[in-house]
Amino acid sequence: MIFLLLALLLLLGLAAVGFATWPLLRGPAMRGRALLVAAVAALVLGLGLGSYLLLGSPGIALRSLTGPSDNDIRGLVAVLSRRVLQTPDDPRGWTLLGRGYLSLNDPSDAAAAFRRALAVAPQAQRSELLSAYAEALTLSAGGAVPPEAEAAFGDVLKSNPHDRAALFYLGQMAAQRGDTARALAMWNSLLPELPAQNPLRSVLLDRMAMLRARTGAVPDIHAMVEGLAARLKAHPDDADGWRRLVRAYAVLGEKEKAQQALSDGREALKSNVAGLSALNAEAAAHHLQMQNGGP
Repeated sequence: MIFLLLALLLLLGLAAVGFATWPLLRGPAMRGRALLVAAVAALVLGLGLGSYLLLGSPGIALRSLTGPSDNDIRGLVAVLSRRVLQTPDDPRGWTLLGRGYLSLNDPSDAAAAFRRALAVAPQAQRSELLSAYAEALTLSAGGAVPPEAEAAFGDVLKSNPHDRAALFYLGQMAAQRGDTARALAMWNSLLPELPAQNPLRSVLLDRMAMLRARTGAVPDIHAMVEGLAARLKAHPDDADGWRRLVRAYAVLGEKEKAQQALSDGREALKSNVAGLSALNAEAAAHHLQMQNGGP
C-alpha cells in the first residue's frame, strides 16, 4: 500500500511537471531549453512533495488506503459501528462494539451497544451480555449502581452465581447501604474467582478489612497480609511494603513465607540501595537468612 501511495504521488508530480514545462517544450529551440526544463521540473516536484509532507497528512492518506491499524482503537470502533448497521442481527458485532466503547472510556455508548446485543442474542449468551450491560450502566453513572443495573446483576447471579462484576458491584451496594453481612458474603464469594495478581483482589481485601473494623469485628490479619502480598506483586517497587510483609509473616510465625518475601523483595529492590538496606535490617531483626547475597 505504501508503494501505491508513492506511485500516486509520483503521477501527480509528473502531471504538475508537464503542466509547468509545456510552454517551454513547445518552442523550437528544445536543446537550449533542456536545462531550464529540468530546473523547473525539480522545483515543481520539490515544492509539491515538501509542501505535502509539511502541511498535508500523508499518514491519513495512507490509512485511507490500508484501513485502520490494530492499534487505532477509534478507527476500529468507527469501522465496526458502520458494519453493525449492515448486520444489525449479529450479537457478536454489537458486543465487540460495546467493548470497543468501553476501551475508549465511553460507557454510555457501550451500554447502548450491549442493549442492542441483548435484543438479538441467543439465550446462552444473555447472562454474560447482561453483566456487561449492567456494568456499563454502572460506569456511566460514575460507579453508583442504578436500579436497572441492580436488577440486571440480580438476574445474572441467578444463572451464574460466580459472575465477578455482579458480585463486586452488588457487594459494593450492600456495603453502602450498611448491610455488612451481605457485602462480606458476596465479596467472600468473589475472592476465589480472582487470581492472586489481580489488582482487584487487594482492593477487595482492604475493603473487607475496613468493613469488619467498622463493625467492631476482629480484623482478618491473614487476609490483610494476603492483600499486601498481592499489592506488592502489582507494585514491586514499594520498599516499605516489602519490609512490612516480611515483618508480618515473621510475626505470624510463617517463616517460610517470610523467607520467600525477603527473597522476592531483595530481587525487586536490587537497584534501591536505601530500600534494600531497610529490608535487610528487618530480616536481621527476625533472624532470616540472606539467601541471595548482596549488601
